[in-house]
Amino acid sequence: MSKRLGILFILVVVALATPVAALAHDQPETYQSRWVMADWMLDTFFIFSGLALVAFIAAWKAGAFHDLESHASIPLLVEEEDYYTPDWALDEEEWV
Repeated sequence: MSKRLGILFILVVVALATPVAALAHDQPETYQSRWVMADWMLDTFFIFSGLALVAFIAAWKAGAFHDLESHASIPLLVEEEDYYTPDWALDEEEWV
């Protein structure tokens, strides 16, 4: 049974890959052929942006963006040592 599934899988892969290789060499040479890539990219943009919008609305309705003001203030209250500002930048004698 496993051998039959393996042979069937190989035949399906070959059957799906063969037309793609043949069509790759048959690029249309018409006035509209230069817009094929632009159409594909525009379609992809609308598909992914539509899916992102649906995911955003689903997250919004699920309450993921509820009470953001209180969550944003929590990291601002943490006091940590400043590791990034060099000492010469904190020296106020330069600015006088």
